[in-house]
Amino acid sequence: MTSNRPNDDGDQQDPLSEMFAKLFGGQGAGMDPAEIAKAAGLPADPNMLAQMFQQVQAMMSAGNEGPVNWKLAHENARRAAAADGDPSVGAAEAREVDEALRLAELWLDPVTDFAATGLLGKAWARAEWVEATLPTWKRMTEPVANSVAFALTSALTEQVPEEMKQMMGGARSMLQNMGGALFGMQLGQAVGALSKEVVSSTDIGIPLAPGKMALLPANVKAFGEGLNVPAQDVLLFLAVREACHARLFTHVPWLGAHLLGAIEGYARGIHIDMSRIEEAAREIDPTNPQSLQEALSQGVFMPARTPAQDAALAQLETVLALVEGWVDELTAAATTNLPSAGALREMVRRRRATGGPAEHAFAALVGLELRPRRLREAAALWAALGEERGIAGRDAIWQHPDLLPTPEDLDDPAGFSKRRRQVEAKDAEVDEALQKLLAGGFDETESGPGPQGGAQGDTPETDDGGPDREGR
Repeated sequence: MTSNRPNDDGDQQDPLSEMFAKLFGGQGAGMDPAEIAKAAGLPADPNMLAQMFQQVQAMMSAGNEGPVNWKLAHENARRAAAADGDPSVGAAEAREVDEALRLAELWLDPVTDFAATGLLGKAWARAEWVEATLPTWKRMTEPVANSVAFALTSALTEQVPEEMKQMMGGARSMLQNMGGALFGMQLGQAVGALSKEVVSSTDIGIPLAPGKMALLPANVKAFGEGLNVPAQDVLLFLAVREACHARLFTHVPWLGAHLLGAIEGYARGIHIDMSRIEEAAREIDPTNPQSLQEALSQGVFMPARTPAQDAALAQLETVLALVEGWVDELTAAATTNLPSAGALREMVRRRRATGGPAEHAFAALVGLELRPRRLREAAALWAALGEERGIAGRDAIWQHPDLLPTPEDLDDPAGFSKRRRQVEAKDAEVDEALQKLLAGGFDETESGPGPQGGAQGDTPETDDGGPDREGR
């Protein structure tokens, strides 16, 4: 039986060194498996590492479905979520979450025109959050992930020494799979780390698990530590936020697709700056995964944004701010009887404005921050609209994306209704004219002598560039 440990006399390689020897021939001898594991954030146990890298070797040898290894991303996300423990949800915790979400629905009924969703409240462990949300993460990140993986492969290929290229022969596809594996590992690591920070399925303002309403008891408990607030108050406040998000995304069916579409459109607009890639590649040692890890974590493959992408990102941030501002305002209205609601509201606002370490790592990896930077202005706007139009009038603004407030409205909430009336008046004039035209209401007398100022019979002469045009 072959040992997983190298022999002292050097006659036998351990499985990790053997894998790299197979991949890169003699050049593989310079790759330290322990350094690779450290760079990827993997466990240090030699037996576990051997099994994991053997699995990666099998994946690369068998080929990959695309430039990103999503299977490896999934496995790494699960592994990162379980690091430092991921206790399963007990019956008592599940019951507490269910009761908190049911009570949250009752508290929301008087403050919104959107009815309860009827969704069953769930209590998730971190691994369950990963499983439920990974399909959405894939949808959000695949366009940019493909671009970055391609750039990574190109950079590695160009930096491989000539003698190594000859030894590799037709192994470019193997190198592509390695790039896809590295990116998949990093993406999985970021999602798994994020599972330790989020408290619910909609904590980042996007329906990561459509049709679900869930809290993560372990993270809710961690959120409340050091706040000097009763644990039950923390659970209820966060339950109201989750139920509020669920109502919004359920009763405004276009909203989730609108947000995800904006993210996908932004990602598809990424054009890799090859000059920047070449500059970064000079600092990358293909035999040193630590340099690859640093390149990925620092976002060196992400190009500068184009003006069109800046505009798309600004629009995305505005919609995120409107979502979070609406939830923030309604949660405050629904929890007025909760003594600690004010402190919890401020805590959530600051948390959403700054983000946690995992969110920053994800942003560096894919070049996209999901921050509602104008949450406070949006909350103030929704509060003003509630006072002016009432609950039904305020919530009716979600009927269509064209009705949503703009960044200008966030700058001047008091002037929103005036600007909206002006737009509606213009739209009404156009509709009236169109209806009159369709009904045959325009006759020769009403329409006047025609666009050229002459009789209708003069039109051909005018169109042909006749005397009437030349006389002007």
